[in-house]
Amino acid sequence: MVDVSRVQQLVGSLSEELIEIRRDLHAHPELGRTEQRTTRVVADRLRAAGLRPRMLPGTGLTCDIGPNPVGTGRRWIALRADLDALPVPETTGLDFASTVPNVAHACGHDVHTVAVLGAGLVLAALHDAGELDTGVRLVFQPAEEVQPGGALDVIAAGGLDGVGRIFAVHCDPKVDVGQIGSRIGPITSASDEVTVLLTGPGGHTSRPHLTADVVYALGQVITQVPAVLGRRLDPRAGVNLTWGAVQAGQAHNAIPATGSVRGTLRCLEVRAWERASQVFHDAVEQVVAPYGVQVEIRHQRGVPPVENDERAVAVLEAAARDVLGEESVQLTEQSLGGEDFAWYLTKVPGAMARLGTRTPGGRSYDIHQGNLVIDERAVPAGAGLLARVALLAGRP
Repeated sequence: MVDVSRVQQLVGSLSEELIEIRRDLHAHPELGRTEQRTTRVVADRLRAAGLRPRMLPGTGLTCDIGPNPVGTGRRWIALRADLDALPVPETTGLDFASTVPNVAHACGHDVHTVAVLGAGLVLAALHDAGELDTGVRLVFQPAEEVQPGGALDVIAAGGLDGVGRIFAVHCDPKVDVGQIGSRIGPITSASDEVTVLLTGPGGHTSRPHLTADVVYALGQVITQVPAVLGRRLDPRAGVNLTWGAVQAGQAHNAIPATGSVRGTLRCLEVRAWERASQVFHDAVEQVVAPYGVQVEIRHQRGVPPVENDERAVAVLEAAARDVLGEESVQLTEQSLGGEDFAWYLTKVPGAMARLGTRTPGGRSYDIHQGNLVIDERAVPAGAGLLARVALLAGRP
């Protein structure tokens, strides 16, 4: 086993470069499935290290490092990063802020990308020195923010073929840099997009009895359907239906012919997620039935919960204690946010950790906000953590 000090020395030698690459990616964010430049930057640096990245269809890539485990009874250890940014304007005022209008790395994917890249460069150096006996696959995927997620593209392209376990980190601006948040079992939520479209003949507000009142029916959907879900599904599953957009009508004295409401349906437990779709459909139809409107339900399945494997979590925590210190691991709460890393875990065991990005004693931010600022010491911390994870997970 490679000594942890060797990993730390290699990460230290790369730290300045990794931060510069992160700043470059941060200044040039790209939305899901358009990450051509980001893919090229990563691929070029891997090639410069003597590696041979394999381009995925569209955008993204995989890259194998170390001995091929095929035929040895062992399997690849995968490290995953997501490349895409969000359609959010950046408001940080940083010198390397986004140069793309209304697009920003407001979820930390630039940090994820460079952490996996850095881990790969460390592992490549160990391989060149004859010190790596573990086959590692780097996965740089597109479109994590686009449901149902670019992870499915990677799987369809064979990116998980021969993989035994997979690991990832996700930035957490509420955890101090140098620490990770860890949890066995579900760490994120299932997340679906739902739309209810109601139609009727329209009419005058003085004669609602002669038409179908789309607006009133929408109000019943908004207030009653979440309550029905709370009584039809196990409350321990954390089912949450929250509406985000309502559209109906233009005039105060006209009942419109159409109206819609859109929102997210989230579940903390995968079995409830599998049932929730039918319960949701039934509830909507039953709620609007008395009002004579026509209903169309659109349910875009998103992602299941990320369910961390117990043994994989143990590897992550051991790696963190080795690289970041004995007190670096804290229990994290389960989030209602969705994360398409979950799709990989439906195929192979693995785990995701929350990577601390808050300056100790400093301000707490939130992800998906244009003012997100990350303590850049998280970049080498993530790289060292993931390199150590690969070494520990690959032990026979």
